[in-house]
Amino acid sequence: MPLAHLDRPFDYLVPAELDADAVPGVRVKVRFAGQLVDGWLLERADDSGHTGRLAYLEKVVSPEPVLAPEVARLARAVADRYAGSLADVLRLAVPPRHARVEKEVRARAAAVPDEGSAVPAGDATGPDGGPAGAGVVEPAGTQAGAGVVEPAGDQPRPGQDPGDPAPVAAPGPDAWRDYPAGPAMLRALADGRAPRAVWSALPGEDWPARYAEAVAATVAGGRGAVVVVADNRDLDRLDAALHDALGPGWHVCLSAALGPARRYRAFLAARRGDVAVVVGTRAAMFAPVARLGLVAIWDDGDDLHAEPRAPYPHARDVLLTRAHQGDTGALVGGYTRTAEAQLLVETGWAREVLPDRATVRARMPVIAPTGDDPQLARDPGAATARLPSLAWSTARESLRADLPVLVQVPRRGYLPSVACAECRTPARCPHCAGPLALPSAEGTPACRWCGRVAAAYACPECGGRRLRASVTGARRTAEELGRAFPGVPVRTSGREEVLATVPGGAGLVIATPGAEPVAEGGFGAVLLLDSWALLTRADLRAGEEALRRWLAAAALARPASTGGRVVVVADGALAPVQALLRWDAGWFAARELAERRELGFPPAVRMASVTGSPAAVADLLAEARLPAEAELLGPVPADGERERMLVRVPRARAAALAGALRSAAGARAARKAADPVRLQVDPLALF
Repeated sequence: MPLAHLDRPFDYLVPAELDADAVPGVRVKVRFAGQLVDGWLLERADDSGHTGRLAYLEKVVSPEPVLAPEVARLARAVADRYAGSLADVLRLAVPPRHARVEKEVRARAAAVPDEGSAVPAGDATGPDGGPAGAGVVEPAGTQAGAGVVEPAGDQPRPGQDPGDPAPVAAPGPDAWRDYPAGPAMLRALADGRAPRAVWSALPGEDWPARYAEAVAATVAGGRGAVVVVADNRDLDRLDAALHDALGPGWHVCLSAALGPARRYRAFLAARRGDVAVVVGTRAAMFAPVARLGLVAIWDDGDDLHAEPRAPYPHARDVLLTRAHQGDTGALVGGYTRTAEAQLLVETGWAREVLPDRATVRARMPVIAPTGDDPQLARDPGAATARLPSLAWSTARESLRADLPVLVQVPRRGYLPSVACAECRTPARCPHCAGPLALPSAEGTPACRWCGRVAAAYACPECGGRRLRASVTGARRTAEELGRAFPGVPVRTSGREEVLATVPGGAGLVIATPGAEPVAEGGFGAVLLLDSWALLTRADLRAGEEALRRWLAAAALARPASTGGRVVVVADGALAPVQALLRWDAGWFAARELAERRELGFPPAVRMASVTGSPAAVADLLAEARLPAEAELLGPVPADGERERMLVRVPRARAAALAGALRSAAGARAARKAADPVRLQVDPLALF
């Protein structure tokens, strides 16, 4: 049950006719408070500690033991860490049942016996023919028993034909050779050990190939792997790299975008032991892989790794919990480094995997800021210009050399924010006070909040009716650069259409952060515009996020030896810009973590956010038995009429904080408090 006060196992009797199918990990239906609800059978036992009368299992929904014991333990740990319920975590860990896919899998297994599909040790059924025993069942709050009709034409996944795939060889001596500690990490994985690494990738690195080599070393050592990436573009690249490194039949992709049938088919392939490797988006972080030897995540700073549903776990923390519980290797990689990854290094939990500085200098492009003193002496207008002369000339030279140019613009749309042309007062919606935006050059101003058109807008300060741009979006930038460089192809990559690759010839690509395509041979120039939009956000992670986005774009440029240049429109004295100029994300992460220790912010401390109506927040905090070291920060306004309180404790008291909040939420649920409260432990956004 998703209610906090019912977040515990319950005992039921197993009738004799269900004894064979009622194995740990199956979906069941039970009577709970007079209603028929879905549940998970967690354990079989000979007797129960409950002294009252026990009810019987009503039904085994499916004999497929989809909930692996290791995943059940992980789900409990994640629920406790994030002050959530086991039912909510299991909803994220096991995809909804697809009855037709289950029948397909069982039919193939019956036709060709597969020892890898046997139930793992410890999942044995009760005594055959004996009296009905007691089972431990966790009622769930989701409807897992209904079958979903599979779309016509959805054929079995390639590589699932009977027969074992070809053996996987360990990577050769050239694998990870640009990183002094890399070959040792691969040897440890191949030998069955559990190395834990934080990897800082080189500019232009083929990171899917490096991850595929780490996975190949793990599989060659007789173990499995789980790799999580942020989005489907990264997943496609990693999928192709694994096909090259492992061959067919060794891995599946697990993503919510696959659809119900394909996702459940991939999940069952992993659960039954038909594949050794699962890669995917955050949907794969709970993937059941036998003999797990490696968990890995790429670009852990991407906010797509944070689950938007309760209890809001982060894929990085789920994978690290798996590594800790199972004595498993772990790899946290990216062009940048988060403060959380830096904490792993500084505490000794993980080791750095870095290139030497000579290799970095040989692989990186020439990076120049526009706001330092030499540039301002040449171009005094660079301090206020959106496209200073240095950026302009860099783009022109690259296009003349028949090389593509990437322009990163933080804001999508045309003009996402406008102001009065006379007095420069921001233009706001007369109905809801939301910001007005222009969708195109000939478009009519419309509110970004409520969508109402403001065709007759007049400035409330001066009465002016003309509007000017306050913030320029990607489409307006593409329009301006298209006029500036006539005859040059201009492409945009953003929310409407995200490009995966672009040709290597002359052309302009205007992309929002995270939507930058890969160019054949690399971009000749990368322009990072509107840096203020990233650096001035009211966010604890503003500098870290700006550097992450800049490094991801700059990594797509050619090396300096082949003409690659990067221009960042920012002051060169800023710490994120300095880290970009030196390609030294580790230095910035150490600096960021030190500042957060001094100020008392995550990950140096554990912090929880309590959001709701003022009365509900006060009620929960009054109910909670918080640790003596807890500090209350706030309240601060949240959306609507709600408010937010922050609770801060030392990391050593993290479990006590989560337990206190969980117990308080359970007490409110037991007395049926009307106003809901949202609990988040270590949320990405604090303010």
